[in-house]
This record gives sequence, C-alpha cells and structure tokens, in this order.
Amino acid sequence: MILDAARAAASRLFSPEFRSVFLKTLGLTLLALVAFWFGIESLLEWLAWPWLQGPGLPSWAGWLGAIVAGILLAMGMALLVAPVTAVIAGLFLDDIAEVVERTDYLDDPPGRPVPALHSLALAIKFFGVVVLGNIVALLLLLVPGINIAAFFIVNGYLLGREFFEFAAMRFRPEAEAKALRRKHAGTVFLAGLIIAAFLAVPLLNLLTPLFAAAMMVNLHKAVSAREKA
Repeated sequence: MILDAARAAASRLFSPEFRSVFLKTLGLTLLALVAFWFGIESLLEWLAWPWLQGPGLPSWAGWLGAIVAGILLAMGMALLVAPVTAVIAGLFLDDIAEVVERTDYLDDPPGRPVPALHSLALAIKFFGVVVLGNIVALLLLLVPGINIAAFFIVNGYLLGREFFEFAAMRFRPEAEAKALRRKHAGTVFLAGLIIAAFLAVPLLNLLTPLFAAAMMVNLHKAVSAREKA
C-alpha cells in the first residue's frame, strides 16, 4: 500500500497533468529557499561584524569567521528545507489533490478544498513544529549511535503526519482526519520515512511538496478503502 502510493506519486511528477502545479510548487519552493538563504546570510554577517572589527585580531580571523559562517549557513538551510516544504504543500495541496483525484480516481467523489486561511494557519503552525523538531534532530547528530537516523525519525513522523492529515481533511473534518491518522500511525510513519528519504536527496528535495502531497492523497485513498472493506 505504501510503496504503491509512492510509485503512483513518483509517476505523476513530470506528467502533463501535473505541469502547472509542478511549476508553481517548484518556483515558490526555490523562491522561499533563496529568500531564507539571503536572510540567514545577512543575519550571520550582522552578528559577526562587531567581532571581526575588534582591534588586534589576527589575519586568519576573517577566514575562520567565513568558514564558520558557511557551516552555519549550510546547517540553517538544511534545517529549513522540511518546514518550507510543509508550507508550500499547504498552499498547493488542493491543486495537487485535485489533479490526482481527477486522473486516478475518476469514479470517486472529489474532495472539498480546505479553506485557504485554515490551510495556511495549519501550515504556518507546522512550520514552527518542524523547525523545533529539526533543531532537536540536529543536536542529536552529535550523539553517537543516533546521528543521521534522528533526521529520518523526526521528519518521517512530522511530515507523514502533516501530509496525511492535509489529504484526509479534503474528505472529513479535522478531528476525524487526526483520528484516522492515529489509527494508522504506523503506516503513516513509514510513508513519512519515504518522504524524509526523498527530502534527503539534493535537488530532488525541491520536488518534495509535490511528491509528498500526491503520495498522501493516494495513501489516504487506500486507507479509506480498507476502512470500508
């Protein structure tokens, strides 16, 4: 069921039906990440400037500061990819879901779009949760025996939960969507791990909003069919 949902989502990424939403999600994801890049870079320069202007600093201090700033910038961007993905998906989930439902589930009644303000509020709230979760994961990278597994566990849980509930709320109230996700928590978590693996691949991770939303629409359909059986 999970692999079928992932394969179905991957097969749709570059299909003609997805072209419009593909360009919108990719463009906005890139724009958001570029904006964060310059924002973090400016913040680091502002914080470092008083230290680099101190009297008597050795010549290598500037080089060291640049290296540290580069590392912090890379870590900051790695931290933000997941939450940015969640926000972008929240903006375009209904567009993605409508394409999947129209092309793959013609005989099923279409879902109802989640109200825009409610969807945006959920996405912004989740942005903060994922940032905090990834800060914890980043700290756990320093703990022997956990390391990179922390990234997958944190993002697998959070992204799986978020995208599944987004997809489910097109067909059921929010409380019912959350209850369904809890009932199938193991399945949703495993699906979230696939999203986290997708997210970990450079360049490919720019398509995470599209892949994750399409995958969870398919997974919700499969879970709903099992509930009715």
